[in-house]
Amino acid sequence: MFTGQGSQRIGMGRELWAQWPAFRREFDAACEALGRHLGGDLKAVMWGSDEGQLAETGWTQPALFALQAGLAALWRSWGVEPDYVAGHSLGELSAAYVAGVFTLEDASRLVAARGRLMQALPSGGSMAALGLPEAQVRALTEGEAVSLAAVNGPSSVVISGESGAVRTVMEKCVVQGGRATELAVSHAFHSSLMLPMLEAFRDVAESVGYQRPSVAVVSNVSGEVGGEALCTAGYWVAHVMETVRFADGVGTLLNDGVTEFIELGPQGTLLGMVAECLGDGVEDVQLVASLQRKRGESEAV
Repeated sequence: MFTGQGSQRIGMGRELWAQWPAFRREFDAACEALGRHLGGDLKAVMWGSDEGQLAETGWTQPALFALQAGLAALWRSWGVEPDYVAGHSLGELSAAYVAGVFTLEDASRLVAARGRLMQALPSGGSMAALGLPEAQVRALTEGEAVSLAAVNGPSSVVISGESGAVRTVMEKCVVQGGRATELAVSHAFHSSLMLPMLEAFRDVAESVGYQRPSVAVVSNVSGEVGGEALCTAGYWVAHVMETVRFADGVGTLLNDGVTEFIELGPQGTLLGMVAECLGDGVEDVQLVASLQRKRGESEAV
């Protein structure tokens, strides 16, 4: 499982780079490939001191991709091969790369363009995490300029859209007894406010090559294992605005008998969502975080 935007932190990957050659080779190759499209030194941004710069979408998404590519190579160097891969939003591009849908060069071009075009959009949108079931949240958003950005668990939904409308839905949620937390984001991802970037992103998506995945990829768009659809520009363009159906994806994995989940990212963000989806069955699976925010990277991995 590959973590999405918001999990990034300054210095991520530096200890792994120093200790593990398998990580270093893939990470350096990814930084070099991404650097051809970024107009700057990705590694310097990741390992510098400016958290604000790393939090800029144009840097965040490439940084997470480079880290995740390196982590996947590290796990494979230890003989751990995935039966399935899945990601959350940006993380699905990392998952698809690991599954062989893109070459490193094509994945880097797509990731860099995605982050750059999102960063260039006007600010003003908002996102919020609501603690109510999807059906209730859908009812609350009727008539509002708000989209369902993600369904992460049975009672864990993220909304996205115009700031005033998002706050109105948050207030309705609280009245119905749900929690509502506004997220610290630069843009309203997975909403109609992404529409102005789609044409330019489609041009990039149509310029890259695609191969059928060699590992099963669980789609954010459908919540099921994807196939030929992943090998089209249209899928990745729609992926920008569609609801991230992460909870459905976890259900698909559980129905297929998956019992071991490894998160590849700066911290174990997705594992909590998996645990919520599991409920009382959480003791029947293994949930493993490659890295943890409050532990050294070498110790954690």
